[in-house]
Amino acid sequence: MRWTVLIPTKSLPEAKSRLLGASADPEAHARLVLAIRADTIAAARAAAGVARVLMVSDRPVVANGDQVFVQSEPGLNAALREGAAHAASRWPTDGIAALVADLPALRSEELAAALALAAEHPRAFVPDAQGTGTTMLTALAGQSLRPAFGVGSAARHARSATELAAGTGLRSDVDTAADLPAAVAAGVGAATQAALTERDGALRSP
Repeated sequence: MRWTVLIPTKSLPEAKSRLLGASADPEAHARLVLAIRADTIAAARAAAGVARVLMVSDRPVVANGDQVFVQSEPGLNAALREGAAHAASRWPTDGIAALVADLPALRSEELAAALALAAEHPRAFVPDAQGTGTTMLTALAGQSLRPAFGVGSAARHARSATELAAGTGLRSDVDTAADLPAAVAAGVGAATQAALTERDGALRSP
């Protein structure tokens, strides 16, 4: 089965404001956010079954070969509803997967395995490591995505979607500085590791 993966990419400097404490300064914060996003997108792009990555953005962005859909309504869930409708109109036989952009430890094989499981259910979701949030929401062709991301989203998605088992990287989203150690322990991607190494070097400098 083929999938269109929607990845919401909020523009800087607003993106991931709660992660700001993990960086020495706003520039370091921006580099870390972009690195985490880059690793997430790279893993999604390389996963078996993924036909395309569609970045859903609040403004035009440079996509490095991926397609971009610019939302017209504010808010994450509105953006994903718009992006899903766009994807369904262009690629009506493909499933749709909404994937958060802050999964620096995501492995392509983890995502491929979860999507293979998702193909068995009309709608499905992967909860985060705490079990309260959601890192991925899927809908088969012809099904409505119905995103309900935000605090407590796992419980909302569970009312109409099947919970999927998933690897650590797919569940280790990084919302705050406190979330970083778990992702690092799981093994972050090359871009995130480089950003963290640069940040740590700056912190050690006199």
